[in-house]
Amino acid sequence: MNDYHERLASLLLEKNNQISYQQALTWVELLWDDFETTSAKAGREYKGSEMTEKVVRQWIEQHGKTLHEFVAKNPKYKHYLEQDGKKLH
Repeated sequence: MNDYHERLASLLLEKNNQISYQQALTWVELLWDDFETTSAKAGREYKGSEMTEKVVRQWIEQHGKTLHEFVAKNPKYKHYLEQDGKKLH
């Protein structure tokens, strides 16, 4: 799973230069878990890591450049994303 997360974190960093690598990795983990949890709660059949990667990749492609703005609107996630010295806007 680390390979998936690392690839997606690198993609996110290409899209968004406002976050650090660690923050990008945290975002990927949050998005990954959110997709898998939501799918499971909906009773959907698990389609594997490849499907989860595809969905998270789409989210990053669509929203990656503004993900850092999410924290300002949703402070309950702030503690997940303040793991290093780089500040979010």
